[in-house]
Order: sequence, then C-alpha cells, then structure tokens
Amino acid sequence: MASLQTPPTKTLFLDSFPQLQKHGTLPCYRRSGISFLIRAEQAATSSMESPSQDRPRRRQVLAIGTVAPWLFLVNPNSKSFAAESKKGFLPVVDNKDGYQFLYPFGWQEVVIEGQDKVFKDVIEPLENVSVNLFPTNKQDIRDFGPPQEVAETLIKKVLAPPSQKTKLLEAAEHDVDGRAYYTFEFIAKAPNYTRHALSTISIANGKFYTLTTGANERRWEKMKDKLHEIVDSFKISNV
Repeated sequence: MASLQTPPTKTLFLDSFPQLQKHGTLPCYRRSGISFLIRAEQAATSSMESPSQDRPRRRQVLAIGTVAPWLFLVNPNSKSFAAESKKGFLPVVDNKDGYQFLYPFGWQEVVIEGQDKVFKDVIEPLENVSVNLFPTNKQDIRDFGPPQEVAETLIKKVLAPPSQKTKLLEAAEHDVDGRAYYTFEFIAKAPNYTRHALSTISIANGKFYTLTTGANERRWEKMKDKLHEIVDSFKISNV
C-alpha cells in the first residue's frame, strides 16, 4: 500500500490568505496543512476493497472498536452531549481548541500529520471528516472575503491537488450564536475517482477553523444526509 503523505499545502494556504501569517512570517505550527483526504490511501484502496458480502461483518467489528473509547471520553450526562448526540452519530468535543462536531457511528479515528482530527470509514476511505486549525489575527471569517471567493481559493489551493479538476457547487454564509460560518459544496475529479465534499469554516480564539467531509461521487446520494449532518453539527466555542 502506498505510504500516507500530507501534501505541502500550508504555504499555498498562507499565500492565498496572508492575514493568517504572524508578523509576516510563516508560524511554527504543528497542524501544517489542510487535506480533505488521505490521498495516497485513496488511490491504493480504491482497487482493493473487500467483496460486498464481507462488509456488514467488518463494519460490525469496526463499530465495536470505535464506540468503546467514547464511553470513557464523553460524559453522556453533560448538556453538550445531550444536545449534540444523535442516533447513528458519535460526538467529538475538543475543549482545548473549542470545537465540537458529530461523525457517523462506525468511522474510526486516524492520526494524519497536519490534521487536528480525522475520522474515516476504513472500508470506504473517501468517506471521512477532518478538522484543521490555523493561527490568524482576523476576528471574523468575512474579513477574508465573500463565501464564494473564499471557497474557490481554498478548494483550488488547499482542498484538492492541482492535478484534480474542481468545481464549486454552492457557497453560503450562516450564523450560529452570533458567529459567522461559511459552508460550501464542491467536487474534485481525479483520474480514478470523483469526490463530492462539504466544508465549513469560521474564525474564533485566534484560529481559522476548517471542517471538511465527503464521499465518493457514486455514494453521494446515500451519504449526503449524513455528511450534511456532520457539517451542520460543527460548532465553535470561546476558550
């Protein structure tokens, strides 16, 4: 299997949004880039999926391994858990960086360099969600420009490699508890697959937050409601 690599997207991102630079230089920051996919693994696994009859059993095993750690990490009596948890989803609450979201039951957390959080379906690797943080001096996402302009820049410069053909389908602004978020939908075409993705971005706590999720185009109709649920669940709090 091809090795997992994170593309050198940090510089591209910061060049596109100079407001994210600190004192005119690239900040030393552990989360070094945004990638909407473990790209090497996508190519490797797209041709090595297990037969369909084996998938239900594998999902049951994976689901058991995924849910067990959360029994200890999440307090089911907390107001946040009660408000955000929904059937078929598990919550992520990061109190240190001040964000939370839901991901589908059965997805597993993986550690990828340059990503703050990544959860994915190991059988359908194009189905995943990633969260990334960048330092910024800006106070509001609208300071970077209107939704469509910001979305197009992120997609072309950060969320997809130059070799892929991308298309922004929709971009909009919405408000949650007085904080502005941009949410957008796009597709990225590679030679052997097309990914249909959703992203939401915002600014708080001196950070530029991004959450991106998606699926193979052939599974979009089946997965789109779950993916919209993930994006809609993303909330940032002051820390």
